Amino acid sequence: MSEKTASKHLINLQSTFAIDNPVLQNAIQVFQELDQFEYDLGVLGNDETTAIQTSWWPTVSVIGGNSGAKETFLTHYLNVELLPIHKTTVLLHNPQANQTILPATALDVDYRYPFYRISQKVEKLQKGEGERINAHLELKTLNSPRLQGKLIIDIPNFIHATNFDVTNLLTTYSMEQSDVVLVFCDLFNTTSDLAKALIVTLVQQQESNKLIYLFDDTTSNAAAWQKKLADLGLTIGQFIGTSQLGNQTSADFILLEQRLANAGLQRSYRVLHSLEKSIRDVENVVIHETKQAIFIWKERATFCTLIILGFISMLAVILEVEMGFLELLLDPIIGSAILLTTISFMIPMHVLISKMQARSVIRSLNNRQKSRHLVENIAALFEKNITFSRMMLPISDPVGWNKKSKAQLAALLDKAKNLVQSLNDNFSIYNSVAPQIVNKITPTFAPEIVQTSVAPQPATPQRQSALMQKILKK
Repeated sequence: MSEKTASKHLINLQSTFAIDNPVLQNAIQVFQELDQFEYDLGVLGNDETTAIQTSWWPTVSVIGGNSGAKETFLTHYLNVELLPIHKTTVLLHNPQANQTILPATALDVDYRYPFYRISQKVEKLQKGEGERINAHLELKTLNSPRLQGKLIIDIPNFIHATNFDVTNLLTTYSMEQSDVVLVFCDLFNTTSDLAKALIVTLVQQQESNKLIYLFDDTTSNAAAWQKKLADLGLTIGQFIGTSQLGNQTSADFILLEQRLANAGLQRSYRVLHSLEKSIRDVENVVIHETKQAIFIWKERATFCTLIILGFISMLAVILEVEMGFLELLLDPIIGSAILLTTISFMIPMHVLISKMQARSVIRSLNNRQKSRHLVENIAALFEKNITFSRMMLPISDPVGWNKKSKAQLAALLDKAKNLVQSLNDNFSIYNSVAPQIVNKITPTFAPEIVQTSVAPQPATPQRQSALMQKILKK
């Protein structure tokens, strides 16, 4: 197999997002190995990568009702005078003083942003709206230091919504792609259909580190809002009052700033989850879809071939009634000649039928790839199976899917899991006793280890030796 060059998309992701993040740097390497695996399998092009399945930008969505609380907060937080918006707006840092508004196509074609290929989803939802994506979405650049290292998706107040279905799609998609979602509680004073649909989406998106509810603590308290939202099915999320958010030294502002700063950490976990999912999807989606296609292809080809054989058999019965054809078949010379002629006719006929049925299956696979927004070209893998031997033999596994490839995929999955563990290790230190000592000691001595680890000390070789001698003497 030829070696796949690193995709320019992957190189760009590495230089933009992973330059100061060792875990993401290692994730880039595993993505490259996965790309090589799929390239060898035949489902990925030389400049394609599976790493574009999710946005790498830490993303925060901001949703509010019609009171203007959201606009006031963003103006103070970003320290920039924002123009009123009437469409979903992605806010991006730019050192230039002037604000710049770019059309949705800037987001739609750039795999680094969370709205990559969103026009396809909109078009699937409403015919013709995909071409009008600029009417629903935009990218705005601001000179705000607080935007550095993350994106903020400003979702318009629902009073401005002109298309319920598209607005609901973009709002739901924004929350799905976000690491943190700020929800202003004035939203729950709105009774529009869009607000009701949003509440349903919020219930589905509940994560302990994702939803933050901002409320006016001069007129109400967190307990009241917790009760009200619990009645709506919203039981997970943090509540922060807005009265002190203008004061950068207040506890509420510091807490909010901490949560927003953690968006980058949440995004690292999401990237690793995307990596693990991409590895699992090789077998669960790519190979599964190809196997299904091979099964359907062989079933159709065999059925058509049997119809022709049935016609020949029926013709033989008619000839037997009219001419005594069975006697000719029993003749060692004539019978053998008839059998060889039938086989010589049926083999190329079966091959021709198989190729015709394969074209139909390929069209179906191409449609499924588009509908599922897959990077992998499943039809290309299926085409590799259209060979004479596979037409004639009952082989169901796709070309290249064997014990060796399964072992390679399992190894990649282990690497992805190890990356998650390495990210976890940044926050979970059990104790400072050298792990190699603990591993060598039987469970009987475990309490002694616990007692000696109350006051952690550097695990020097001398201390390790002394500790081991003390335990063995006991």
